[in-house]
Amino acid sequence: MIIAIDAGNSRIKWGLHDGAGWRDSGVLATADVTWLSEAADEWPAGAPVVVCNVAGAGIAENIRALLAARHPRLSFLHATAAACGVRNRYASPAQLGADRWAALIGARALQTGSCLVVCAGTATTVDLLDADGVFRGGLILPGLALMRAALASGTAQLPLSAGQFSSEPRNTADAITSGCLYAQLGAVERAFAGIASEPGAHCLLTGGAAGELAAHLKVPCRLVDNLILDGLVRFAAAQGNTV
Repeated sequence: MIIAIDAGNSRIKWGLHDGAGWRDSGVLATADVTWLSEAADEWPAGAPVVVCNVAGAGIAENIRALLAARHPRLSFLHATAAACGVRNRYASPAQLGADRWAALIGARALQTGSCLVVCAGTATTVDLLDADGVFRGGLILPGLALMRAALASGTAQLPLSAGQFSSEPRNTADAITSGCLYAQLGAVERAFAGIASEPGAHCLLTGGAAGELAAHLKVPCRLVDNLILDGLVRFAAAQGNTV
C-alpha cells in the first residue's frame, strides 16, 4: 500500500493505492490540514507516504509532524532532471513545481504520444510532454476562480458573481465567466496547436476546474481525476516502496 498526498494551495487530496487501484481517497481544505491526522488513523500503519506540496513550508512541516509517528517512511517529491521516463528541460529543473512534475510522471504512464498536461486549480498550468518523454516547457496562468476574483477586487464595478458561459454574453456576470473561460481555453488550444499534427496527440486535464475546460475545449482531451496522485504512486513505486 502506498499513501499519496497532494497538498495544493486550496485543497489537500489523498489516496491509498494497493497496486491495482485506489482503495480509498479524500479531500480537505488546505487550511484544515490538521484534520489529516483523523484520516490517517484509518491508514495502514507503517505504509510509505509520498507527498507533493506546493502550499508552503508550514504545510509541509504540519504534514510531517502529523504523520511521523505512524508513517516514518514519509518523503516529499521534488522535481529533478529525470524520473520515471520523464526528462525535465526546465532551465533549472528543481524550480519546476512538484505538482507539475507529479502530473507529468502520471501522464507519461497514460499517454505514449505527445500530450498537453493541464492542471486546472488555483492556478492553471499547461505543460508539454513529447512522445519521447521530454517535458519541453509550459505555462502558468491564474485559475478560473482567481481570474474572476482579480476582476472583482481590482475594479469598482465588476462583481464576483456566478455567471453562465455564453459565446455572446449579454450581462456582466456572463461576460466575466465567459471571458475568463475563453482566456483559459485560448491558452490551452494555442499550446496544443504545437503538437496537434503529431500522431495520437492528446490533452490530459486534472484539477477542480478541469471539467469546465473539457466541456468547451476544441482539441482531443481526457479528464483524469487523480493525475497528480497517480504520478506520486508511480514515483514511489520506482523508488522501491512496496505497494
